[in-house]
Amino acid sequence: MNSAIVWFRKSLRIDDNPALCEACNQSDISSLLPIYIIDPMVVGEDFQDYSPGRTLFLLESLEDLDQQLRKKYNSQLFIFKGNPSKILPSLCLLLKSPPSLISTDYCSEPEGRKLSKHIEKECSNPVTSISFHKNSHTLLNIEKTVSSNDYKEPKSMKDIEKIFSSTFDKDENGFFQIPDPLPAPKQIQPIPAEFRQKNMSSSRVTVFTPESLRDQLQHSNKLGSSESHSYFKGGETQALIRLRKKVSADVNFVNAFEKPKTSSTNLLDYPLEPSTTGLSPYITSGSLSVRRLWKEVETCNRIGPHTKPPQSLHGQLLFREMFYLLSRSVENWDSDKSNRMCKNIKWGEYDEEKMSAWESGQTGFPLIDALMRQLETTGWMHHLARHAVSCFLTRGQLWQHWKWGRDIFDRKLLDSDWALNNANWLWLSGVAPFSMPYFRLYNPCPAGKSSLNVETTEASFIKHWVPELKDFPPKFIFEPHLAPLAIQKQAKCLIGEDYPAPIVDRKESARENLGKFKQSLAA
Repeated sequence: MNSAIVWFRKSLRIDDNPALCEACNQSDISSLLPIYIIDPMVVGEDFQDYSPGRTLFLLESLEDLDQQLRKKYNSQLFIFKGNPSKILPSLCLLLKSPPSLISTDYCSEPEGRKLSKHIEKECSNPVTSISFHKNSHTLLNIEKTVSSNDYKEPKSMKDIEKIFSSTFDKDENGFFQIPDPLPAPKQIQPIPAEFRQKNMSSSRVTVFTPESLRDQLQHSNKLGSSESHSYFKGGETQALIRLRKKVSADVNFVNAFEKPKTSSTNLLDYPLEPSTTGLSPYITSGSLSVRRLWKEVETCNRIGPHTKPPQSLHGQLLFREMFYLLSRSVENWDSDKSNRMCKNIKWGEYDEEKMSAWESGQTGFPLIDALMRQLETTGWMHHLARHAVSCFLTRGQLWQHWKWGRDIFDRKLLDSDWALNNANWLWLSGVAPFSMPYFRLYNPCPAGKSSLNVETTEASFIKHWVPELKDFPPKFIFEPHLAPLAIQKQAKCLIGEDYPAPIVDRKESARENLGKFKQSLAA
């Protein structure tokens, strides 16, 4: 009687899950143990590396996965906390005989690759084989692509399309022939008998259910008050609902999609709903398959005329693949030291006052503050909004190191991803070869025709997230310190008392910082 362990690592879903399908499709496997491991190296020993909102999203994703396993397959998810290279050998010992298969997905991050090697060393033996599926989280096989003889690091949409053209054939209509997603298994083998008893635990491991994990997180206040404010609910069920609503059922939206033209301040009458698909948190958590999204977009594109990369939805997924490749092939991707994709800029010393004001949304610049408060509450921010706040923090107004902003994003963003978060900060701080020219700054006090696509007529987004300014006329809401005192009094918001005055002179600081940037480049 052979058993298998399926480790839901970066793919918290049933649909298009190669690791799960491999185990389910082997006729000689009679029992299957579905597991998730909370790795302190990722979340922190006490979840300190995740914000309450990001912790809640993970919890909801695990709860949803467990519910699907129970309802559809009479199975369940077993949750463990600790170093996976120690947890997995312990689980193997708890089984009556070593499992014939440990199946999971590939992780391209440096620490993830090191961990995979440790697990192979600790668990691989003549009885147990280990599979790391390399096409679970990306469209490309990252390892195969970067190790090919003709691989050149992509720095543009043209470059990544060339890589795709050498990897995937095109059909007669010019669509890349991406493999179809795998259907959800029709059935899953029963849980091993050793794990069927209630409250199963041992001296080797402690087992959590989603319920007991929620209780522990609530008791230690790790979910905070964000539980009542979270807009994006985690899990595959919610991912597929959003996929149908924003993509499958809205062909016109998909085919006309041009990301640079979407609004950074969300839908006009609904400040919580993105003007884009809002699917990035589900792609990052693995609750939604990137192949599934690609194919749904392709189905829409086949119906009629549609936008092309880089502006299109397919273009956004191609950028994602590009950054995954770079994060694998570029040494020190997450650093400004010995990173060939990062210019050597002498940033300012860490400024606690500036960093705190930026993070908490108290800079005195209402657009920046609204966006940072949105991040704190929802764990999400439009891509142009990320452009605005990162430019403001780095080369624009505050001259702070991009890594400090990156770390805050990493803790709070629901779609935080090691490859993409570092790529975006390299890009937006102006230090990467694929960056826009460093001297092109975003205005934190935009007018109606700003490239940030900010809604300025009603300023409903600003008024939602910065309620101190809810009675301000839109004419003054982006620079309220310029409003006459009579208007401030009428709006019941005195600048410098009820809402902060600007922490810097935006024009003077921008002028100085561009000079510093140019000087660093010449050094």
